[in-house]
Order: sequence, then C-alpha cells, then structure tokens
Amino acid sequence: MASQANQALPAGTRLENYRIQRTLASGGFSIVYLAHDEHESPVVIKEYLPSTLAVRTEAGASPKVAATDLARFRYGLKCFFEEGRALARLQHPNVVRVLNFFRANETVYLVMRYERGRSLQKHIENRKDLPDETWLRATFAQLLNGLREVHSNKLLHLDIKPANVYLRDDDSPLLIDFGAARQTLSAEGVKLPPTYTPGFAAPEQYARRAELGPWTDIYSVGATVYSCLAGAAPQPAHLRLEKDELAPARRAWAEQYSAVLLDIVDWCLRLDHLERPQSVFALQKALLGEKEPERRKSAR
Repeated sequence: MASQANQALPAGTRLENYRIQRTLASGGFSIVYLAHDEHESPVVIKEYLPSTLAVRTEAGASPKVAATDLARFRYGLKCFFEEGRALARLQHPNVVRVLNFFRANETVYLVMRYERGRSLQKHIENRKDLPDETWLRATFAQLLNGLREVHSNKLLHLDIKPANVYLRDDDSPLLIDFGAARQTLSAEGVKLPPTYTPGFAAPEQYARRAELGPWTDIYSVGATVYSCLAGAAPQPAHLRLEKDELAPARRAWAEQYSAVLLDIVDWCLRLDHLERPQSVFALQKALLGEKEPERRKSAR
C-alpha cells in the first residue's frame, strides 16, 4: 500500500472518557492529540496509525487496512500496545508518564500526562549564545536518571534527539516519544519513514539490529549534547562510517567547555558500540567526575 496522509480525528471526538481538542502532531507512524479527560484536565493521546499500512478518510473513525497488510498492521499494533503497557509501569519524573492505553476504532491509543514547556529542539533554535556548561551537565544528568530507569526495565528508547527531550517550564527535562515500536515494525519490512533521525541514530540502528543495546541510546545522548553546542545535528553515522568528517567536540569547543565534558561527548559518539559507555551508570559517573571518560587510544 502506498503511503498517504491519514485524516486525524476531528475535535470533539470521544475516546472512552476523553474528548479530542485538537491535533498536535501527525507523522508516518502515529497521530498525537491534545484531549481532555472527564475532569476537563488536559492529556496527550497518541494513536497508532502507520500511513503505509492503514488508510482513514473522513468517512469513518476506523482505519482501512488491505488484506495483504493486515498481519503487519496487527503486529505493529501489538508492539505499540506492549510498549504502552511497559511505559505505564514507569513512574519517573524524567520519563513521559503513560496514564492509560486502550483499544478503540480497531487501533490502539496511549494516554500521556500533559506537560507545559518546550522541546529542547525549540530551546536550541531560540538560543542566542552557547549553553552554559553547568546547565548542560544538570539537564543531562537528570535526563540520564530517566534513561537509566528505562534501561533498568529492559526497554530502549531508540529515538533520543532534541525534539524528543521536553523541557518543562521549571527547566527539568522529560524523555518523550519512544521509537521502539516503530523500530520493531520497520524490522518486519514495513516501509515507514525513518524510525530514527539521521545524525542522532547510532550506526547499528541502520543495519546491525543484533547490536542494539543501552550504548545505542548513549550514542544518541552524545549526539543530542553535540547538537546543543553546534546548533545542528552531527554528521549522520552511516556517512561517518564511509568518511568520518565529524569534528571532535574536544577540538571544536576547546576554548568554551571543560575537557572532561567534551571528552564525554566524543566518547558517546564512537562508531564502534563497544568503545562507548556500556551503561548509563558509567556515563553518569563520568559526567559527575567520578570516572575518567575513555579517550581514543590511537588517532583517527
């Protein structure tokens, strides 16, 4: 089935005890809505609707799926539902809070707590100067607390980037929009838009799925910090494998930041997954100055 733009549910649509207010975002895998619950409290609802497998027109709320795509649609639905179930078990101040998940309209919905703030991406776009090192360390130390909780529950995020780091009004960071279900569905041969963002995805996300692990998310964390400094994404990993032209952070910002912080960024961005920090705990220890970041043993 060719990819097409799916119709979002109109304002006023009821889903269980929620009422849709408006569409917040629409992509190739899902549609995200602002809604109100029965107490008129705002929530965010994410709807599973992969555009290469399902079509929804204005005629009805249930998507139409071709018989040839039905098995893959249902497999993706199951992965999305299981991801929601797993995330609902997580209760951490730096991880998006899933309040509910349910089936309706022959698809699945995740209900998440509504937070006031802006994305790290918007923060980077609106900045006037390089970010303060104290702010960087504090923000990412908190974010790593959330990622550590994710990994301790045998989950991977697989889509960490500035757009998926949300800064609340009090500046505390929140990890949002997990990509694990999208990655799983793509592995089944479903041609979705990229389930990762070039520049932030580790090399193993392109072709070597057997190598995925905590170090995969750690590469993305390093790329996210790098983008805070550069104001743009680093060179994509698959291009780095062909010809690595990424300027090491240690060289690019030697006059602006401590050598320890810059070495940590470069450590996270190693192309070989075995050369990166192998756990969030190891990365946190380096960030807190309790462990030396591992430098390259030989020049590139």
